[in-house]
Amino acid sequence: MSENLMDKVVSLCKRRGFIFQSSEIYGGLSNTWDYGPFGVELKNNLKRAWWRSSVHEREDIFGMDAAILMHPKAWEASGHVKNFFDLKSDCKSCKKRFKTADLKDKAKCPECAGLLTEARPFNLMFATHQGPVEEEGNLIYLRPETAQGMFVNFLNILDSRHPKLPFGLAQIGKAFRNEITPGNFTFRTREFEQMEIEYFTHPSNADKTLEEWIDYRFSWYLGLGMKNENLRKRPHSNDELAHYAKACTDIEYNFPFGWSELEGIANRTDFDLKQHSEVSGKDMRYFDDATKERFYPYIIEPSGGVDRSVLAFLVDAYHEEKVKDDLRVVLRLHNDLAPTKAAVLPLLRNRPEIVELAKKISGDLKKSFVCAYDDTGAIGKLYRRQDEVGTIYCVTVDVQSLEDKQVTVRDRDTMLQERISIEKLKEYLIEKLETVL
Repeated sequence: MSENLMDKVVSLCKRRGFIFQSSEIYGGLSNTWDYGPFGVELKNNLKRAWWRSSVHEREDIFGMDAAILMHPKAWEASGHVKNFFDLKSDCKSCKKRFKTADLKDKAKCPECAGLLTEARPFNLMFATHQGPVEEEGNLIYLRPETAQGMFVNFLNILDSRHPKLPFGLAQIGKAFRNEITPGNFTFRTREFEQMEIEYFTHPSNADKTLEEWIDYRFSWYLGLGMKNENLRKRPHSNDELAHYAKACTDIEYNFPFGWSELEGIANRTDFDLKQHSEVSGKDMRYFDDATKERFYPYIIEPSGGVDRSVLAFLVDAYHEEKVKDDLRVVLRLHNDLAPTKAAVLPLLRNRPEIVELAKKISGDLKKSFVCAYDDTGAIGKLYRRQDEVGTIYCVTVDVQSLEDKQVTVRDRDTMLQERISIEKLKEYLIEKLETVL
């Protein structure tokens, strides 16, 4: 993929209301992004698809929504206070800051060739204070991951739901990391959203369970229309594993800026429950009624980024083609992900009876799925606008519709058109969409 594609996707996101620069009227806040009308629909559809496959379609996973703020000792137990840092180097000349691991020459600035300071640790957690007085005793952190909220609730789940191993917890939520060098649009940001599962299993089954989850998560992206050639699995080498992990495999996407992580699936062993047991003084072992064994389960963690996935699906769906002398841009998003399923367009906006019928049809369709009404341009322009935002079907109401009670339905990907009875339109579209609406 070319960098030019990235520029086109970024331009489309701004032009059509997917993603905006945060605080843009004040010059923007670097690497912080707001999701516009179509962007938030796409993002919510993605999260809904993940939740459906991870929670609703399974019997062994329970949903959660833990608080962003946690007791400071939770981050001591997890190792984040001592171990969650990057090394940074500052340029003595231009004063720019760099992540040391990204530097080819650890002594010279890649921007101005000035001398760099020695590498220093930089903790990635955002610190704040609880209460009106800023004292060290009130220091807390914005969570850098959603995982710990699930670990500290392990006993609560056992007591309230009484699950048998293996079982998992799932959560979608915000996380915050004070990254030194964020960038590549929404790929790496300081505020982001995660989709995480913590799957608890017997230690003897952990290796097999890890492989099952790698395959399951890889298939999820393919099932939502992502091109197979743009996805790959990359196992971590021993020297890049996190301190708590026995093994980890990344699902990577071939972005315009290169292969990069969409999701990591790790075997976290029993590290987390042991640590929280030790620091909290609570026995967090699992008791197996059948074997009378008490032990710490191993944890398999599929952890994906919502924002990264949205970006990957946008890039993957972006398509250009020549139609006569015109360049047609289409977002070929999967039915489950498309922000708008159908758009109702009156052919003549100066004919009140056509506009009235179109609005009536649109209002009826809105009760079943996301539908738009648009009469702000000529029909050809309206088609192009809907193509760019990924709308799957366009429904055109014309003069003939007043007589034969039929409308023209246009398919986004094929541009084929079909006359359908207004009475059967909703049923027709729902069957065509084949999606959970």
